[in-house]
Amino acid sequence: MNRLKRYFSGMSLLATMIILVLLAAACSSENENTGSTPSASEELPKEIRIGYQVSPNGELVAKALGLAEKKFPNVTISWIKFDSGRDVNTAIASGSIDFGLVGTPPGASGIVQGLPYQIYYIHDVIGDSEALVVKSKSGIESLEDLKGRTIATTFSSTSHFSLMSALKQANIDPSTIKIIDMQAPDLFAAWQRGDIDGAYIWQPVQSKLISAGAKVIITSKDVAEKGAMTGEFGVVRTEFITKYPNVVKQYIEVLDEGSKYYRDHSQEASEALSEELGLTPEETLQTMSEITVLDASQQTDEKYMGTPEKPGAFGALLKATADFLVEQQSIKNAPELSVFQKAIRNDLYAQ
Repeated sequence: MNRLKRYFSGMSLLATMIILVLLAAACSSENENTGSTPSASEELPKEIRIGYQVSPNGELVAKALGLAEKKFPNVTISWIKFDSGRDVNTAIASGSIDFGLVGTPPGASGIVQGLPYQIYYIHDVIGDSEALVVKSKSGIESLEDLKGRTIATTFSSTSHFSLMSALKQANIDPSTIKIIDMQAPDLFAAWQRGDIDGAYIWQPVQSKLISAGAKVIITSKDVAEKGAMTGEFGVVRTEFITKYPNVVKQYIEVLDEGSKYYRDHSQEASEALSEELGLTPEETLQTMSEITVLDASQQTDEKYMGTPEKPGAFGALLKATADFLVEQQSIKNAPELSVFQKAIRNDLYAQ
């Protein structure tokens, strides 16, 4: 009898060990199959490549203050400068950056083209920071006076979109104007050479042209009030956000900190931004007043990204922008609204 007891006791212990091994294997298999999120320390990439533009917003404040470097002390943060959204699109397509900033037209175009990115943050709504400026002695006083003149802008940009929208709103045929494609850094030199009569451009180039004797004819705020709003937003490579969703959320925290500092400490922010923009702190303060910078809490507002249950107006704005680009023959066709809404990652803000 004692032998039987010892036998069954041994069998019970063996069975228990087998069950524990099987449970451990099952848990391991489940983690592999469900893609369970690893710990935060395991989620960090070796490098985060941020494609930025010299725009006076919260992201540029974050760069100037080194906020990303503080958030990710064990990660290499590479800031890569771009002159336009179309160049950011090219970089995303090639996989050479992880995050990028684009304006509404190049962003809408990128979604139409099926570029591998998603929208994770709206940086700002453009107001007077983009405008049509002309030489003070050019004799140009209104949009109607542009006929026969040479106006430069960066094609497929927010400025180009606003220029074409302004002409459409004023019932002016753009073919009566010589509109040329020029990157922002080249505008000032073209202006000094006398190659152009005016430009529709953003800050800080706009301020530099005004200092050189330009005057404003119309701004993007004026154009927006008639129904053609523009803005700048952040995109992230689909592969990156799929692999590092928590890193994207942490970078949103960086942008939120930069945006709040921008608004709550405008004088200090202007001093930090002035070197980035190549303007004086006073000029920088003026440019900062010309756009509306959004923080993280505003992203899910119905005017912007909205929520997964109730999408905001931003998707409709991108759809309307794409429809306009079709009219301008910049793109061949524009998909349904749902395509743009699907690209907006408002689920990142769920509490």
